[in-house]
Amino acid sequence: MIDLSQNSKSLKNQDLFLKYNKTRDIEIRNEIFEKYKYMPEIISKKYNNRGIEYDDIYQIACMGLIYAIERYDISRGFEFTSFATPTILGEIKRYFRDKGWFIKIPRKIQEISKKVNDTNILLSNKLQRTPSVKDIADFMSCTEEEVLEAFEAGKMFNSQSLDTKFDSNNEESEITLMDLIGEYDKHFSIIENKDFIQKSINKLNELEKQIIINRYFNNKTQSEIANELNISQMTVSRIEKKSLEKLRIELNK
Repeated sequence: MIDLSQNSKSLKNQDLFLKYNKTRDIEIRNEIFEKYKYMPEIISKKYNNRGIEYDDIYQIACMGLIYAIERYDISRGFEFTSFATPTILGEIKRYFRDKGWFIKIPRKIQEISKKVNDTNILLSNKLQRTPSVKDIADFMSCTEEEVLEAFEAGKMFNSQSLDTKFDSNNEESEITLMDLIGEYDKHFSIIENKDFIQKSINKLNELEKQIIINRYFNNKTQSEIANELNISQMTVSRIEKKSLEKLRIELNK
């Protein structure tokens, strides 16, 4: 027996993707996201207890879902779930690769570190006390130096919170790790903005690029641009307005 309700649901989802591909309306994208947000929830749980907080993994998975919605082409005939799953997985794996080890550690040391952690848990339960370095080394048939090296490497797997508090001489004030390292660098926001503008402009067609660059980077008037491109000033004004709207949409994504 054909499940008409399931077919109706599938058709409605297809209509949403068609509308979004045409309009790029954020509200429609949010509606699609709500329908498929169960995917990052399920996939994230598979990567729980791997040294990174579940909430962080879930956020990355949600970003993967958004990327999938943005890139999905319904005309190719693929089911969205089949397309989105590897996209979400790819974002999570990339995050683990980039953030999992904050300092590059040789693979051999990474493997030993995992075995040392597992052995530490095993012996703690077996001995009913915290095992010594010698206990772990004997159990693993390796040297104490290798165990110590593995413990040091393990500290690099997780970053320390900037809110970590330290003792100070003044009882009324608290010192955090954030107070002790670094300072605000205004150049970060400049770099971020420049990168965003560059990526957004690259999504414009060649005529739109020329007009935006000449107007806002070369400080030319609409009349000057119209003369250079041999088009009317009204056309320049219309294309400029349309291009700015495209950039606003990119900013709000």
